[in-house]
Amino acid sequence: MEGLPLPGSAPAAVVVPAPGRGDGYWAGASSVVHDGAGGYAAGYRVRNGHDGHDQTVLARSADGERFETVAVLERERFGARWMQRPALVRTGDGWRLFVCCGAPESKRWWIETLQSPDLEGFATAASRRTFPDEAAYGVKDPVVRLVDGTWHAWICCHPLDVPGAEDRMFTGWATSPDGWDWTWRGTVLRGRPGAWDARGARLTTFLPDGRAGYDGRATAEENWFERTAVATPTGDGRFAALPDSPVVDARYLDVLALPDGGVRIYYEARLPDLSHELRTELIR
Repeated sequence: MEGLPLPGSAPAAVVVPAPGRGDGYWAGASSVVHDGAGGYAAGYRVRNGHDGHDQTVLARSADGERFETVAVLERERFGARWMQRPALVRTGDGWRLFVCCGAPESKRWWIETLQSPDLEGFATAASRRTFPDEAAYGVKDPVVRLVDGTWHAWICCHPLDVPGAEDRMFTGWATSPDGWDWTWRGTVLRGRPGAWDARGARLTTFLPDGRAGYDGRATAEENWFERTAVATPTGDGRFAALPDSPVVDARYLDVLALPDGGVRIYYEARLPDLSHELRTELIR
């Protein structure tokens, strides 16, 4: 992998197995962070079949591999049919959670935000719609960072202008002084015509050196079968595909830097029966 923290760089362990067999039974789309006490905290999505129900799960771990569930957020709580990748952020006085919600009768998506002093509190915490569903785009799968007092969010945006082509995607960037009210800063990553990511590019994580991991696909038929590669910053907050980056059959790459200089990566891996499991690798 030429030193890049991509899936397949080290032996993998299953963090959360697929919740069932077959297409649509998925565990993954994780957001894993340090918990401030030497352990790990995670938010991830579970889908119980395309006609089943979705959940956002909060969990904690001492070693980064074995997680204990502490709260489960059901889709009905938010009036949603679908849920996708959450973003979990540790703040000075607790936690902030960004939850993805898909509309029951359309292709629209929105993002709700919850605040709690601890992970368990998310089970009952109030939520606020911070990235609303709009006529032009569905918004989902946020990557959120708090840097020097400013909140940054990289959002997967799905254009809704062409019926039947709502799977197209690009990455937008927004900032906020408080994590509640956001200002869009523009598009920072797009797919490339004629390339493996022609249908869209979704930024999913940041590497310790400032580059980013992203996933994408070439066609509409590859929806849910995204592959992952590396993008490099080009200035003004934008990114472009890293030339000659390996492309790996996995999606929702999540890279967590470790105090010893290594990284632990998490990603959603597809199994032969088309179910997905959440895996991790420790890369020294």
